[in-house]
Amino acid sequence: MRFTSEQRLNDGVLERGFTLGDIPGILWTPASASASAPVPLILLGHPGGLNKMYPRLLGRARNVAADGFAAAAIELPGSGDRPRSAEVEQARADVRRVLAAGEPVGGELIDRLILPLVDQAVPEWQATLDALFTQAEIGGPVGYSGGVISIGVRLAVVEPRIAAAGLFAGSFIPRVIFEEARQVTIPLHVLLQWDDEGNDRQAALDLFDAFGSKEKTLNANMGGHTGVPQAAGDAAARFFTRHLGGSRADAK
Repeated sequence: MRFTSEQRLNDGVLERGFTLGDIPGILWTPASASASAPVPLILLGHPGGLNKMYPRLLGRARNVAADGFAAAAIELPGSGDRPRSAEVEQARADVRRVLAAGEPVGGELIDRLILPLVDQAVPEWQATLDALFTQAEIGGPVGYSGGVISIGVRLAVVEPRIAAAGLFAGSFIPRVIFEEARQVTIPLHVLLQWDDEGNDRQAALDLFDAFGSKEKTLNANMGGHTGVPQAAGDAAARFFTRHLGGSRADAK
């Protein structure tokens, strides 16, 4: 891991850009983090385009920093300046064509679009975790928050350092991910926007039902993809505090 930039934000959060091989990322740590007092870490999932998503990621990072957590985000494969996959780009074009025709997106097409992303992104997140844990101010436990939901599901199955996950419904779900969901046992908090025009609501509900976790909560709210109410964010913050600790828990 090589740090490429550093700035102290006006709320005391330290923001550092980094690269891990050809993967760009950002690490945010609260002012309270130090080698003698390492803080838990939340991985911020997103749909890709680190620069485009930066304002939203920054807001999320500042919120979790206020609760005593570090946060990190990396660029997804095929997004930003990372190399494109011809196969995935063709699948994306096929999805757009099917949607424009008003037709349903079939399972084979979803697999072609999402599974290559999951297969590459999950090992990259694990490598990022390895690198982040070399930083003395970063400790466990670790949470995963956000989408793409299939990445979060796979990480929850294969990465033992992740203790809890807050998953955002709203992306296509390959068939194999429903089977993998049965192996998930960590606490889950799933956010679903009921009127999300780009989301298959029934698929999201079926995935929630498939999760093997004994503790799983579905937070469903009326509204579209970008209409998440503040109360939903507050509920997710309380979820991570319960399972990861942080300053909010210390204050109780």
